[in-house]
Amino acid sequence: MKVLGLIPARGGSKGVPKKNIKLLGDIPLIAYTISSAQKSTLLSKCILSSEDTEIITTAKKYNIDTPIIRPLELATDETKSIDVVLYTLEELEKRGEFYDAVCLLQPTSPFRDKDLIDNCIKKFIEHDYDALITVEKVPDEYNPHWLFEETESGYLKLATNDEKIISRRQDLPKAYKRDGSVYLTKTSILKSMHSFYGKNLGYIEVPIGQINIDNIVDWNKAESFIKENHVRN
Repeated sequence: MKVLGLIPARGGSKGVPKKNIKLLGDIPLIAYTISSAQKSTLLSKCILSSEDTEIITTAKKYNIDTPIIRPLELATDETKSIDVVLYTLEELEKRGEFYDAVCLLQPTSPFRDKDLIDNCIKKFIEHDYDALITVEKVPDEYNPHWLFEETESGYLKLATNDEKIISRRQDLPKAYKRDGSVYLTKTSILKSMHSFYGKNLGYIEVPIGQINIDNIVDWNKAESFIKENHVRN
């Protein structure tokens, strides 16, 4: 199976200005994800997608290919990742490059285990999933079976629409939230369903507390994590 690794990195970040090229520890944020992709033995190719010349110049210093400059209309706050992926696939196919699946690797999740990408690809292929994502287990106190939402009448009802609440923690079914480190999807699903998930979705669980950088609070957490764990790339 030919799997394209795609790192999306637009300019114009609001939460942390120029975060993709801002130094996190000793290297730019984007370099962590580039390094993770380069450690994979199962990605057929990995490229970066950006419209920003500073990001592209910085990325090239870490030996990542940037064959397609993203158009500005696909680099706004409203741009959906799926549209960036589909545009990239279309442009590559014009050049005679075809891939069976795309592995989206967001720079905002810098701390991937060195084997995570390949473990995802192996499980994805073995089970013939439409897609596979990385997830964290939701702590029991936030399990959807213990959450309420307001009705139009101002009352509360269980968010799951269960008639009765599950009283024992031990009886709660496991619930997961997206971690953001890996989105792996068949090209056919991306095109036909315009979705990263499809109908047959697999997962790999990562430890609770992974850092996804959206704002300066997250950035500070990442800085602390590097210092406390002596992270080297």
